[in-house]
Amino acid sequence: MTTETAPLALYVHWPFCVSKCPYCDFNSHVRESVDQAAWRTAMLADLAHEAAELPGRRLGSIFFGGGTPSLMPPETVAAVIEAAERHWGFEPGIEITLEANPSSVEAARFADIASAGVNRVSLGLQALDDDALRFLGRAHGVDEGLAALDTAQRAFDRVSFDLIYARPDQSLADWEAELTRALSFGTEHLSLYQLTIEPGTRFATLFEKGELKAYDPDAAADLFEATRAITRAAGLPAYEVSNHARPGAESRHNLTYWRYSDYAGVGPGAHGRRGGMATVRHKKPENWLSALGRNGHGMEREDPLDRHDRGVEALVMGLRLAEGVDLARIPDAPLDLKALALLETQGLVRRAGARLVVTDAGMPVLEAILRELVLA
Repeated sequence: MTTETAPLALYVHWPFCVSKCPYCDFNSHVRESVDQAAWRTAMLADLAHEAAELPGRRLGSIFFGGGTPSLMPPETVAAVIEAAERHWGFEPGIEITLEANPSSVEAARFADIASAGVNRVSLGLQALDDDALRFLGRAHGVDEGLAALDTAQRAFDRVSFDLIYARPDQSLADWEAELTRALSFGTEHLSLYQLTIEPGTRFATLFEKGELKAYDPDAAADLFEATRAITRAAGLPAYEVSNHARPGAESRHNLTYWRYSDYAGVGPGAHGRRGGMATVRHKKPENWLSALGRNGHGMEREDPLDRHDRGVEALVMGLRLAEGVDLARIPDAPLDLKALALLETQGLVRRAGARLVVTDAGMPVLEAILRELVLA
């Protein structure tokens, strides 16, 4: 399912945010101060350890995620990119992405971040409505966010941004208008996520108290179908459940995950997959730093994955894609064949040679399909 000759992907996790959004269950933390020099040194040490475990590979992509990586000093971004190239070497045309908040303070750093080597930015706009942004706990307003988008489009070769829909009381007409406006800005890629109430978040607490209602599933399905139709008509079809791009502008880094190839993960809480091994870094920033001081790396666990585990992961990740999965790459694919036959007759999945694909009709119920189809 993976090869040791394919380009490697590198994920770098910056765990800090200015504030914690009420919907967010990512590994993000608010701290009054960050010792930037110490963090730069620690990131480079964790990177060096991972490079020693994956010799002889070349990088096809780097992704700075978080947290809020646009809070990283540009010199730290540059140092990580330079070290990654020194350890591994770069494939021609490497994709280097950084997630950014669309604030004026962070947008002021975009030119320096681009000079550091980043050639693609992913902006967390999240909504094009000021009331919605306040509901989502965002620190920026629409005007500030669009100004940051304009700055990003001038600074970077490639730009994507995120929106969250199926917000409480959002109508189909509201979302269609918002999405149409989003498409008018001319970016090559959009990540469009339905709002979900994740355990441990502020929204989960409000939901449990009855102070926040979940979006009606049937209405959410209507929004999902409208999203796919509108983006397809605009030339940015869905290539993954929530991701839409002009052909050729897909996120090459994320495709590494979904196609189940090797990727290295460094920084607090970062996950990786290398040579049939699952790697997990310590999640809390202070624990990660302490582990680096003790061991020279931030690793918490390295878990071997047997053929069944790898097959499950490859199916669960790959069936998110419009292209589906190549079953020839998954020996003894852990599929429930009776469920597969039934899902085929229902038009929810289809087979084309060795390739298994979830159909457009199946994508709105992908999670249910995976539960039935994949023998976990």
